[in-house]
Amino acid sequence: MGYFNSALANSSGVNTFDSPVCGGGLSHNGKFSYGYASSVGKRSAMEDFYETRIDGVDGEIVGLFGVFDGHGGVRAAEYVKQHLFSNLINHPKFISDTKSAIADAYNHTDSEFLRSESNQSRDAGSTASTAILVGDRLLVANVGDSRAVICRGGNAIAVSRDHKPDQTDERQRIEDAGGFVMWAGTWRVGGVLAVSRAFGDRLLKQYVVADPEIQEEVVDGSLEFLILASDGLWDVVSNEEAVAMVKPIDNPEQAAKSLLQEASQRGSADNITCVVVRFLGSSSNVEEQ
Repeated sequence: MGYFNSALANSSGVNTFDSPVCGGGLSHNGKFSYGYASSVGKRSAMEDFYETRIDGVDGEIVGLFGVFDGHGGVRAAEYVKQHLFSNLINHPKFISDTKSAIADAYNHTDSEFLRSESNQSRDAGSTASTAILVGDRLLVANVGDSRAVICRGGNAIAVSRDHKPDQTDERQRIEDAGGFVMWAGTWRVGGVLAVSRAFGDRLLKQYVVADPEIQEEVVDGSLEFLILASDGLWDVVSNEEAVAMVKPIDNPEQAAKSLLQEASQRGSADNITCVVVRFLGSSSNVEEQ
């Protein structure tokens, strides 16, 4: 994902999908389980990062999950992985006004990263697709073209929007700021970047903002699971197909691995990272693994 001449496909022929990085766990209150799987795929370099974290804030058990797809190198994605959630849970309004805390944390993390980049000669950027579980609330925030999809009542529902430069409102915002969108293999901001929102990307920052779109869902009996993934999955697997694949697999780590393997078999040319969160509706007390 990302820059026009970003990482090229790996021509060595080595199958890197045999050993993806994977893992999972359970929340302390037994209300959700999670699993993840991540692989470099056919790329020569790994620019995907992910975070799965369970924390306690003001007596609440909080789940924080994210997928971060870097472009122009790993610096931005790695920085966002390391700082975004800490900035969020330390926000004074994290519990009382979670949506505004998320928006603030995204923009604060972006500003901090850009300051840390002052001596870098080459731009780096990252998407972020995050899911925050607080009580019976699920808040999904997105910047870029990683995506979040839920299964509710058996149906696949996208709870984020891919930020692409050719979308009418995104193109208008970019042009109003003095930028332009042009075709260079795909639609790109300034002919360079294939997403219209991202962390980093200092040289395009006036047009490529880190303002997240945030959607809130109620965690109830109809909400079965959530999938967060980089475009290495979504380029070759539809929302409905991904939900259908995960449905029969109770173990979210195994579900994430199955999605990754399917994307590989379908010829995904990108890094692939998947996080699956299952909502258990159980009050049993289980420890995080």
